Amino acid sequence: MKNGSDTTEARRSPLDHIMGLIELGELRPGSRLTEVDLAQRLGISRTPVREALHRLHAMGLAEHGPQRGLIVAHMSYDQLRQLFAVREGLEGMATRLAAEHASRAEVSLLREMVEGDREIRDPVKLFERNKSLHRLIVQASHNQFMIEALGNLRVHLSLLPGSTYANEERIIAAQQEHEEIVDAIAKGDGDRAERAARQHILSGYRVRLKMMTERDQT
Repeated sequence: MKNGSDTTEARRSPLDHIMGLIELGELRPGSRLTEVDLAQRLGISRTPVREALHRLHAMGLAEHGPQRGLIVAHMSYDQLRQLFAVREGLEGMATRLAAEHASRAEVSLLREMVEGDREIRDPVKLFERNKSLHRLIVQASHNQFMIEALGNLRVHLSLLPGSTYANEERIIAAQQEHEEIVDAIAKGDGDRAERAARQHILSGYRVRLKMMTERDQT
């Protein structure tokens, strides 16, 4: 009998699987995306993989390579700047709305999440928990247009390989930033919540920019 995590994994679509491989850096920008290799890797037939690759291309996550076929798209410095500029604005507003509209249950869960992160140092676990925390904050905005806008934006974040949590200093800083954000939400302080969220995204952008620069120098 499969456990809960196995069942959840089995329900993931081929598209989600491939995006997950990109997020984890197992498929880096420029990596070839071939139907045969991916079908073998995911243990499925080529048809759903072909459909997933078509969707990746339509979403801008895959591009035509120098040879025949698709590769994982590259993100330029300018695209990174544009992405985080939009993310800073949207997440700032979403966090302000969360401070105004979050339920007691949502606030309680947010507090539990940031408190639970204090003792964790595994970058992979923190990476996943960070995504969950941000999703919950956006959900707590109770604004469907904001939820959809940030959902679409996060698709493109999957082009950023690796995790900022590979940096110990970033683990400490992000934890402090998350606690500040959640405390502001819990107290219903929209101004403070938005400022904290914008600063958090800006700090993440700086780390990402450094990671991209170091990658290009190797």
